[in-house]
Amino acid sequence: MDLYGLVEKKLNELKIPFQVVDHPPALTTEEADSFIEGIEGVRTKSMFLTNKNKTAYYLVIMDDQKRLDMDKIKEVTGEKRIKMASENSLMEKMNLPVGVVSVFGLLNNKEKDIQVYFDEEITKETRMSFHPNINTKTIFVNTSDIFKFLQSINFNYSIIDI
Repeated sequence: MDLYGLVEKKLNELKIPFQVVDHPPALTTEEADSFIEGIEGVRTKSMFLTNKNKTAYYLVIMDDQKRLDMDKIKEVTGEKRIKMASENSLMEKMNLPVGVVSVFGLLNNKEKDIQVYFDEEITKETRMSFHPNINTKTIFVNTSDIFKFLQSINFNYSIIDI
């Protein structure tokens, strides 16, 4: 089954409603936003981070218009150094190429060793949008259902002020 098919299967299994928009490949959040203009839901960006020694991994999800404060992330995680994870780490941990990182990539993380953080600001929104492990679709899911999805695949998450 393809990477999107796994997402669709899991959401249907959990009886989570979702809306999918098909579009040409989107390589940036700006590009993706242009394909989904006018549809209700916060546009997210998901960043896959690691510590200096690549012994801890973090998925940070926030509004795509917001800039990540790396000092705050270091403070929250207790790390002295934190950086964007490499393409190889992304493939190894979530089986995803660059440009499609999202909460749905956690379906592929068998080790369950990625810590998940949501910016508090977006958790107040009714719906969120993500690439569902492919950059030719954008999926909209109710925020409460994203948390239900995470619980169903045994991932804890933290809501933080970034």
